[in-house]
Amino acid sequence: MQSKILSWQIAWDVPAFRVKLLLGLFFMGLILFLLPDFFLYIQGRDGFVVNDYVLRSIPTEDVSNWIFLVLYPAIGFFIWQLIGHTEMCVTALWGYIFMCLARMITISLIPLSEPVGLMHMSDPFSILFYGSSVITKDLFFSGHTATLCLIGLCLENKVQKRIVFVGTAVLGVLLLIQHIHYTMDVFAAPVFSYLFWYLGKTIAKI
Repeated sequence: MQSKILSWQIAWDVPAFRVKLLLGLFFMGLILFLLPDFFLYIQGRDGFVVNDYVLRSIPTEDVSNWIFLVLYPAIGFFIWQLIGHTEMCVTALWGYIFMCLARMITISLIPLSEPVGLMHMSDPFSILFYGSSVITKDLFFSGHTATLCLIGLCLENKVQKRIVFVGTAVLGVLLLIQHIHYTMDVFAAPVFSYLFWYLGKTIAKI
């Protein structure tokens, strides 16, 4: 069942909506401000290499273009969906905030070195998170996979959800082929995404 959709004009007149949106935008801005320094810190520390049987059995290939082709059209489509859906916007905003905070915590607690055979992916949008530095140790859990899965959870149309979930699985495989993440990074991401979606949806409904 789809949730009630309010126009932005009507939703903006609701004080609770304004607080949730503006507070969420503030925290998101703060996180984006702090992330480059955080990633510089984790890149400079020592970590351990996981003995990943799956990665060892997969030859490394540069599939960056395929990764972008799966991820960014889905993000663009989702942003277009958010324009007309205020509750989904708040859900996604807070879900993504929780995702960023959780990654900062898990990456801090689990110091990993990059997988053997990693092939760097030149992501034009990575400057938003990494600054101008090359970061390879932001590993557990996969932000790319978690983001796409979160999009699928937020969408309400069943066909759209299925397409995005298939895209999430494909993206996870591509990340492993490029050896950007360990297998555990990719498989853990959807579990975390469900938690973030639930928390974001709870905030949107309060």
